[in-house]
Amino acid sequence: MSASRTPSDIPSGSRITCTLSDGIADVRLDRPDKLNALSLDMLGELKTTARRLGREPGLRAVVVSGNGRSFCAGLDLGSAARSPAAVARAFVPTPRGTNLFQEACWAWRRLPVPVIAAVHGHVFGAGVQIALAADLRLTTPDARWSVKEVERGLVPDMSGIRSLAQLVGIETAKRLTFTAEEFTGSDAGRLGLAGTVTETPLDEAFELARRIAERRPEAVAAAKRLFDRRWSSGDRRTFAAERWEQLRLLRGAMRALKT
Repeated sequence: MSASRTPSDIPSGSRITCTLSDGIADVRLDRPDKLNALSLDMLGELKTTARRLGREPGLRAVVVSGNGRSFCAGLDLGSAARSPAAVARAFVPTPRGTNLFQEACWAWRRLPVPVIAAVHGHVFGAGVQIALAADLRLTTPDARWSVKEVERGLVPDMSGIRSLAQLVGIETAKRLTFTAEEFTGSDAGRLGLAGTVTETPLDEAFELARRIAERRPEAVAAAKRLFDRRWSSGDRRTFAAERWEQLRLLRGAMRALKT
């Protein structure tokens, strides 16, 4: 894999950019004039970009961020309202069990490498759900977070319910959803929605990605599978999965020593 690649190497779209350098993908929401509010086209670009990255053999980590003043201010409902037929099509689930709205987030969970979200400014509605689809989150202390959907007469339906359930207790998840209250990045850290609160989330996200990229990729991928697939499993199934993953890794390590 070359040391650096251009955006054209990972086709994304007009509002999602993606560059690769030293195994680290730099994915940006790029609609700063609308605070990166998501159009239907952007949802499709997020899904497509994640799937294309999943086919990159040299990929080691992904950093997702937003250009301009905000990470993502949610769905662009005005834009969606002008295309009711397209919205209806976007709701149809695929054999994977997700529709377009859900896959725009959950496709990042399917990547075999860690995904890191670096957020600032507005993190509203769909923006929260994209951030929660990452494995790790870094936020500025003054970022404005809100599970905004109920304020607009909707529910968090872009895999948000599942993501919230994995990160916070049910009472906190319900309160944030029912009230649509705004809270700061510092609050997000205290609640467990973000693991790191920092004034420089993007810089620190790339530093973290570089540290991860130095580790054996098969081991990182196996650890991610164990956490994602067995977090809620019973003890016996978790132990069995651990043994299987470790056996595969040991076989690979021993083969490498023989060569």
